[in-house]
Amino acid sequence: MELLGPIVNGFGIVVGTLIGLFFSRIPERFKETVMSGIGLTVILIGLSMSMTSDRIVVILLSLLTGAIIGELFDIDEKLNRLGGFIEAKFKSNTQSESKIAEGFVTASLIFVIGALAVVGALDSGLRGDHEVLFTKSLIDGFVALVLTTTLGIGVIFAAIPVLLYEGGIALFATQIDRFVSESFLDLFIEDMTSTGGLLIVAIGLNLIKVTNIRVANLLPSLITVGFVLYAYTQIEILF
Repeated sequence: MELLGPIVNGFGIVVGTLIGLFFSRIPERFKETVMSGIGLTVILIGLSMSMTSDRIVVILLSLLTGAIIGELFDIDEKLNRLGGFIEAKFKSNTQSESKIAEGFVTASLIFVIGALAVVGALDSGLRGDHEVLFTKSLIDGFVALVLTTTLGIGVIFAAIPVLLYEGGIALFATQIDRFVSESFLDLFIEDMTSTGGLLIVAIGLNLIKVTNIRVANLLPSLITVGFVLYAYTQIEILF
C-alpha cells in the first residue's frame, strides 16, 4: 500500500498537535522563548541540509526560477488566504487573537519542505518501504507538539498538505523509473535537499523575526531544481 507512509505521517502530526494543546496555556514569555528555540533549531536543520550538494549553480538557478514562478502565481498570498479561510471556519468567537492561519502555514512549510518527505515518499512508492516516513511521523509529531504550544490548533491542519504532497509523490513514484534513471534521481535528491535546506533556513529566520521572507513563493524551486539539474547534466556531457 503506497499511501501507508503518508497516512501515518499525517496521523503523527494530528497526534502531536492534540498532545501539544495540553501545554498551550503556558505564559506568553515562555512561548516567545520556546519559539526562538524552535526557530534556531530549524535554522540548524536547514543549514545541515543545504550542504548536501556542491552544485551551487543548480541551487541558485533553481531558487531564481522558483522565485519568479512563485511571485507570478503569488503562492504565499494564496496559502495565507487558505489559512485565513480555515481560521474563519474554526476559530472560537471568544478568541481575542487567533494564530490558526499562522500555525497552518508555518507547520505546512516545515513538514513539506525537506528530504525526508521526498525520499520517504519515493521509498513508499518504489519499494513499498515506509520506514523513512514512519520515522518522519515521529519527528513531525514532536515538532507539531512544540509548535502547538505557541501557534495553537492551526498546526493540525498541516496534516492535509503533507498527506497530499507525500501521497502524490508516492503514487507518482510507482511510474518514475520509466522516465528517470537511478543515477539522475540520486543527484536530484541531493540538489532538492540543498534547495529545501535553504528554504528551511528562511523559515527559521522568519520564526525568530529576523526576516519576513515569502517562503511559499520559493516552493516552486523544489520542482524547477529537476529541470535545472537536467540542463546542467546535459551541458556537462557536451563539454
